[in-house]
Formats: sequence, structure tokens, C-alpha cells
Amino acid sequence: MKYTYGKTEKLKSKITIEKLFTEGKSVSAYPLRLVYLKTSFEDNVTIKAGVSVSKRNFKLAVDRNRIKRLLREAYRLNKNEHFSTISSQYAFMILYFGKDVPSYEFVEKKVKTLFEKFLKAEAENI
Repeated sequence: MKYTYGKTEKLKSKITIEKLFTEGKSVSAYPLRLVYLKTSFEDNVTIKAGVSVSKRNFKLAVDRNRIKRLLREAYRLNKNEHFSTISSQYAFMILYFGKDVPSYEFVEKKVKTLFEKFLKAEAENI
């Protein structure tokens, strides 16, 4: 895996996102939640990921966009470390439901915790 977050890795399909929230499982590391679903994609990508921040908690688009940039960057830099051994295909949605704008260091630490919980949960299911 490369340290990129290109167009093919972004979760954009409305059908897949809807299925993700109806049938998917989740793990949490406050203030983040990872909703995931084992699925299959036509293109040769193991993980398609998206990020979301609640408009209810952050009225200003500037704040929402900042948090989404932090989440995408933390995902981009840590996906190789955690998901290089995964053989199945997954759809991910990373949700931020905190009340204040976090620092990058805090987000990165929580994303790592979230990924470790996901790997542990998937290891138990296999």
C-alpha cells in the first residue's frame, strides 16, 4: 500500500454507504467511531474509506472541513501500518462526534487506537 488517499480509495457510492450504516459493525475510540462492512469492489482496492463530521456539533463549515482533513491525513499515514496484511475488502466510514476541534496529534492517536480495535474485532470474527 502506498501513503496515498486517491480517488479509487474514497468511499463515494451512496448504495454502499447506505448498506454500511444499515448492516455494518462499528468500533469506537471516543470521539471517533469506525463503521465497517466486509464487501467487494470492482476495482482492485482493499479498503474504501470516507470521513464524516456532524453538522449538529460544528455549525461552521470551516471547523467541519478542518476535522475531516485531519481524519483523512491520519488515515492516510497509518493505513499501511495496520492494513498491509488484510486480504478482504472493506468499506470504512470514520465519524467524529466530539464537541471541540482537536489537534492532529490527538486525532492520530485515536485513529491508531481505532484501527487496533478494528483488527482485534475482525480477528475474533474469523
